[in-house]
Formats: sequence, structure tokens, C-alpha cells
Amino acid sequence: MQTRIIIDSTVDLMPEVKARTTVVPLTVHFGEEEYIDGVTISHQQFYEKLVETDVLPRTSQASPAAFAKAYEAAKAAGQQAVVLTVSEKLSGTYQSAMIAAQDYDHVIVVDTGSVAIGGGILAEYALQLADQDLDARTIALRLEEAKGKICVVALLDTLEYLKKGGRISSAAAFAGGLLNLKPVLAVEGGEIKVLGKARGSKQGNNLLVSEIDKAGGVNFDMPVLLGYTGLSDTLLQKYIHDSEALWAHSKTALNATIIGSVIGTHAGPGAIAVAFFAR
Repeated sequence: MQTRIIIDSTVDLMPEVKARTTVVPLTVHFGEEEYIDGVTISHQQFYEKLVETDVLPRTSQASPAAFAKAYEAAKAAGQQAVVLTVSEKLSGTYQSAMIAAQDYDHVIVVDTGSVAIGGGILAEYALQLADQDLDARTIALRLEEAKGKICVVALLDTLEYLKKGGRISSAAAFAGGLLNLKPVLAVEGGEIKVLGKARGSKQGNNLLVSEIDKAGGVNFDMPVLLGYTGLSDTLLQKYIHDSEALWAHSKTALNATIIGSVIGTHAGPGAIAVAFFAR
């Protein structure tokens, strides 16, 4: 029996890879305006609205009914399903997926323990396992073993959106702006944590490289994905150029994608991120 890979819309992937999955969307709200993530609002449109409005958007978790619809489609096709969701500590989406799965014997839900491109590389690995005709239970076990090695580090270009979201004070954001401080974030234990602040993009890029070294380096036998927020990948391309020695052992071209609304809301435009499996 074939295994279908189902993800929620916070899981960021290259478009051609995402097309091989079934996506259950979250909802994005700009004030009173409501959009279905990836359906009635694209990532590009999200960032256009983000920079045009003073209202900080919010996201709502996917409902059990939305997951049940995806499970029914898999069942009708005679398929098992493995479901990957954003970290349970960041959203109630995992709980929605679990509630819906209670009525389906062929569905197994996996909490990625990550978000955005971190969930993306686990989903890409899941697709590789599904291509080997492994059953859902075996795939889920492999994913549970692998997800502890996922590393996600990110460099923000601005403190403004952390201030808007109440994550830092206005005074801290103002001081950080004067000093050109760039926060470096990571996903640890399923939560987003600030690792430090770098003065300027060059020092920030160096700190990203340092964090990758601390993790033991990149396992290029597993999926690797880079990401950026906003409407341009210019800062990401600069980072790739400045850290080219880090990627010299990559067996394939580096893949990069735009990061979606959940991270984009708090990071703002101009952030860059790297997701990989540690050695």
C-alpha cells in the first residue's frame, strides 16, 4: 500500500517538492481580513501586505475537519498516510491532526518539533522513504529517529516585527536599530529561541556559520534547505556567497525557498535561515 505524505501549510518546501504532498492550510488574519494560507494568499502576497500595513497578522491552526478531509482522500485512494505538522509547542495544529486521526487506522501523525524549512527537510526525507515503498509505520519511526538531528538557524534583518509581536520592548528595538543588531534565532526543543545578536550582516553571517559548526556540520546525505523572508532573496544569496566553503561538500545544488507566514510574521522581511540534519 502506498504512503501519502500530508503536511500543514507551515512546512516550507521547494514548490516542486511540495507538489508531491497533500497540504492542509492554516488561516492567516490581517485584522478583519481572513485568508487561507497558500490558497487565497501566496507567500509573496503575504509579505506585500506585511510591509504595507501596521497590523501584525496572526495565524489560526488548521482544524480537525481540514485534516479529516485529507485523510479521507488518502483512504479513497487506498493509501496510508504520514502527517507532519509544525511543532506542538508553536501551534495547536498537531492536536487538530491527532484528533482527526482517531477515526483512521491508516494515518500516523508526526510532530516535526520544528517549523518552516525545518519541517520541510523532514517532509522531504519522508518523501524519500515513501519512494522506497515503506509503510506508514516504518516511515514514521524513521522520522522520529531523524528529527532530533534537525538544526534550524536564522538571522533577522530587523527587530521591528519582534517589537510588534511583543517579543521585545520598543526601547530594545530602538537601541538595536541604532547599533544595527541582527538577532540570530534557532529552533530548540520545538521552540524558537534567540541565540544572540550580531552587529551587522557580516558578523551575523559569521555567527550562522559558527552555529552550524557547533552542531557538528551538515549531513549532506540528508535534505538541506535554505530560506528567506520577504520579496527578495538578495541577502540569502550574499550569505551563500560569503559562506561558500561551508557548502563545498554539497552533492547537489543548494535549494532555497521563501518562508511562510508563521515565521514571517515575527521575523519580518529580510531574514535568512538554514535547515539541515547534523552529522
